[in-house]
Amino acid sequence: MRAYYRLTKPGIIYGNALSAAAGFVFACTLVKRFQPGRMIIFLLGTSLVIACGCVINNYIDRGIDRNMARTRRRALVSGKISARGAVIYGLILGSIGFNLLLTYVNSLTAVIGATGLFFYLVMYSIFKRRSWLGTAVGSISGATPIAAGYTAVTNRFDQASLILFLTMVCWQMPHFYAIAMYRLEDYRAAGLPVLPVKKGSRRTKLELLVYVLLFTLAAVALTIRHYAGYVYMAVMLTVGLYWLEEGVAGLKAKDEASWARRMFRLSLIVLLTYCVVLSVSRILP
Repeated sequence: MRAYYRLTKPGIIYGNALSAAAGFVFACTLVKRFQPGRMIIFLLGTSLVIACGCVINNYIDRGIDRNMARTRRRALVSGKISARGAVIYGLILGSIGFNLLLTYVNSLTAVIGATGLFFYLVMYSIFKRRSWLGTAVGSISGATPIAAGYTAVTNRFDQASLILFLTMVCWQMPHFYAIAMYRLEDYRAAGLPVLPVKKGSRRTKLELLVYVLLFTLAAVALTIRHYAGYVYMAVMLTVGLYWLEEGVAGLKAKDEASWARRMFRLSLIVLLTYCVVLSVSRILP
């Protein structure tokens, strides 16, 4: 059972569930109505859809995983779970998840979930093997849960949901660039053309800085468009500028792997801060 559990990549599910919950609660504060039962069903359905994507991704990437130190012990590579068993398991998870979203939430949220799944399993799988732009393609799937959380309440994709989506797209990029830098040798061994492999560390650091800046601007756009208050904006500006400062320090870092690990951990703190302050943004000044 543990092998099947690990096949769903729990860390990815938890992170995406966090942003999905933040989007849901934020939307509840806009409509001034909280629905705990609906939230539980939405998070369960969304988590199952994400789990489906992670399981099928394990199947698609099993050849690549054999060449990477951090993935060569995964269940499909080691033979603990068969390829056929993994696909069936993933399809069952996905069918239950989509059924919950369609039956108890709304069709728009299910469509957003399906869009994220498509970009993760099809578009990202194709691009990450052929181009360093695969990261940008993959960021789309990682940004759909927060938008789905919003539409689960409002049943509409509007300006606020677009801002949430773009903010998470911009967060995904420096988060993954940090991973790619401290796991550089793994990606080289697997033959994956991530940005630091194809363009070098300096180009990666510069792009990372651009996306951190864009994340900060996108986050504060909620206040500019009158969806959040000034305390929210102050917190996000502080967090964003600190993240940017740490990124700038990386331009002169001698130990790039250590710096990249620090940036990765910082990206998680930024995400947690963003989700918490977003959830309470409407009740803050």
